Amino acid sequence: MASTIPCDVAIVGAGLAGGMIALALKAKHPTLDVRLVDSADSVGGNHLWSFFGSDVAQTDRWIVAPLVVHAWRGYDVHFPAHARTIDETYYSIESEQLDREVRRVLPRDALMLGRKVLGASATAVVLADGDRIEATGVIDARGPGDLSLLDLAWQKFLGRELKLGAMHKAPRPMVMDASVEQIDGYRFVYCLPFKARRMFVEDTYYSDTPDLDVPVLRERIDAYVAARGWSVKAIAREESGVLPVAMGGDFEAYWRSTGARVAKAGMRAGMFHPTTGYSLPDAVRTASAIAALHDFSGAALHDTTYAMARATWKRRGFYRMLDTMLFRASEPAERYRILERFYRLSPSLIGRFYAGRSTMTDKARILTGKPPVPIARAVRAIAGSMRS
Repeated sequence: MASTIPCDVAIVGAGLAGGMIALALKAKHPTLDVRLVDSADSVGGNHLWSFFGSDVAQTDRWIVAPLVVHAWRGYDVHFPAHARTIDETYYSIESEQLDREVRRVLPRDALMLGRKVLGASATAVVLADGDRIEATGVIDARGPGDLSLLDLAWQKFLGRELKLGAMHKAPRPMVMDASVEQIDGYRFVYCLPFKARRMFVEDTYYSDTPDLDVPVLRERIDAYVAARGWSVKAIAREESGVLPVAMGGDFEAYWRSTGARVAKAGMRAGMFHPTTGYSLPDAVRTASAIAALHDFSGAALHDTTYAMARATWKRRGFYRMLDTMLFRASEPAERYRILERFYRLSPSLIGRFYAGRSTMTDKARILTGKPPVPIARAVRAIAGSMRS
């Protein structure tokens, strides 16, 4: 028999954004009745999220601190004509830890997993089994809206966590190894040394298409690992993904595509870095902002998340312009030169770039000097993007 479930806040979507909001709300408002709803059986799915120390404000570290599984001081980048070690903290969160922490913090009945959602409004969630959640306010964090409303390229990847037969001896992460053959756009390999005999290796592409040929990428990872001299005993875990890289689009239409007056978080709110596609820093900021509220009505939650998402979209026009130059003004096989030049800049500038907080001085520094793409082609690409 169908039932009605009352609560204060219903979060639809138990991914990174939804999970962090649930944790932040329970930390700041322990008596609040929060429900986290998802059709999956676990929180976070099968994912690894990594971030630089400068991505998260010091005042928000309490949200991510219990979730961090791996941490390093410094990371490496490697290009055909340039390599360096950058003195910046780097962290990784595993979805298993997010799942454990949410289960530890939320009461058993608050975690509504394996429950398919048919629809969500500002104050209600309709479940496929006939049950209905009546909430003071609802937050929809179920993943992307209508991406066709945005002008996109793609970052796509396949990652494998490897158990090695011997110690790898890599002292820190290789965040970007672009010394590999450039295929399907800008390609690099990403390596995280979890333990002495455990390595996460990801083959990543900045591509014009979202197509992902998993068997081919597996072969390329095998070849890379063999070239590094690492012997593989077993594959502990594998994940793949395709992330949007934004060059433009209609933010207002994108927001409305999943309900004009419904609060949103994560990819559904368009809260991702236009260049990297990563959403963790924005997910932390959103969780912090929602936890600071005292009015959890559907209208208040909507107004808070909409204002944050709209302001973030407007503020990041510079990154969308750079993405346009990367994808439309440079030949795919030459895109690595843009990143190679970028990684010659100061570590603080690089950190602010990834955090989405580039200053006017940073922007001028990125654009000055000898450009790695032809000026005329860059101007045409940007002009074409503005007309579209």
